[in-house]
Amino acid sequence: MEAALIIFALMVLFTFLGLGVYATVKVVQATKRGVDRTITQARRTVEDTTLRAKSFGQVGVTGALAQLRLDLRTSMRATEQALQDGVRVDASLHESIALFERLSTHGRELDDELKRLEQDPDRGRIAERLPDLRERTAKIKQAADSLRWAARDRAQRFAQDDLSTLSAQIEVESDALRDWVREPVDDLAAAAAAWDAAQANGAATGPAPAPAQAPGSAQGQPAAASPARGADQPQALNPAAPAPQYPWQKARRPESTT
Repeated sequence: MEAALIIFALMVLFTFLGLGVYATVKVVQATKRGVDRTITQARRTVEDTTLRAKSFGQVGVTGALAQLRLDLRTSMRATEQALQDGVRVDASLHESIALFERLSTHGRELDDELKRLEQDPDRGRIAERLPDLRERTAKIKQAADSLRWAARDRAQRFAQDDLSTLSAQIEVESDALRDWVREPVDDLAAAAAAWDAAQANGAATGPAPAPAQAPGSAQGQPAAASPARGADQPQALNPAAPAPQYPWQKARRPESTT
């Protein structure tokens, strides 16, 4: 028995230890993902700021390459954010996200190529390739913009349809509430009209005749009327009650016998 208790206690202990290790690993992984995401966002912000500075501060090939990278990255990032936000409420955007992932592959390849060309000292050759680079950038940017605006238009259309449906339902409910409010008033008016009609019919027909008395009822009439005759009896038979005496009144003197 003691051995079984010890084994059970060890199993419970190992279970808690395993759960603790699992929770620790999950927390570490979540923290690592958060740190990586923060570092990536910070790196993107710094790189975008650098590209923006180059595109405004430098002319020629360097400024053109920086502007192409900035336009490409801005369009791709905005489309990715719009699709990720939209797929939370619209599952049909999963196919659009798959297409965007394929487009992102071409976008990353072009961005890496533009980044390498920024370090290339042969500016003449880069200038010859600028038309092709602008065309590739425009195609990727146009495709990304098309996906982004299509997703936004779809979300806006769904919102408008939902608003229209909601407005129609509210109108129906409002009409039902107004009918419910008028219904008791109509019932009271109908009941009052019926009562007035019944009163008018009763007044037109006149009072109901008194019921006929039975032949033997005359013998019982004196007995029934005897209480009423008691009120007509002489006052001597019904002496008046003595007047009340109050403490402030003087006592009456007895009459003289002489």
